[in-house]
Amino acid sequence: MATEEISRTQGLNPSQQSSSLPDYPQMILEAIEALNEREGSSMSSIAKHIDSTHSDLPASHTTLLSHHLNQMKQMGQIVMLNNNYSKPDPNAPPKRGRGRPPKPKVPLPPGVVVAPPRPRGRPPKPKDLLAPPKPKPVSTGRPRGRPPKKAKTGTASAPPPPPGVKRGRGRPPKVLPSVGFQ
Repeated sequence: MATEEISRTQGLNPSQQSSSLPDYPQMILEAIEALNEREGSSMSSIAKHIDSTHSDLPASHTTLLSHHLNQMKQMGQIVMLNNNYSKPDPNAPPKRGRGRPPKPKVPLPPGVVVAPPRPRGRPPKPKDLLAPPKPKPVSTGRPRGRPPKKAKTGTASAPPPPPGVKRGRGRPPKVLPSVGFQ
């Protein structure tokens, strides 16, 4: 009972845990070494090699294989080039991260105390203790800022058009004043 609970927390069935299968990373590295391909080994060739050497693989073998390949790739145990996995070259320089590398820090001589970094933002103005206090501004009785909008009342500014006349669409034509000659 206790071994079943431990195996469930690790995500393995009791039958998988007690089997004679080595760890997936170990099987992957063995397959890459055994295949010894110049350009690296593809995922399918690694899977075929593991399948041929170990007969009691779980049903989720391809899922587990791709998961462990990605995990090993991220940890740097294997390198992926052109969809082929291979062991990293021991003579190759370590892979750099993205972005600009940080400047090298110069070691300080012993006994030197480093001042704390300045706080962010604009520094406050120094208070002059000898200056007289500023007089408070005289209020004019009105509050500062824009006055609030007045609430609309029930009266409309323009009377509604007579009910019998219907307005047409668009801008109405300009009314010419009638000029009479005498």
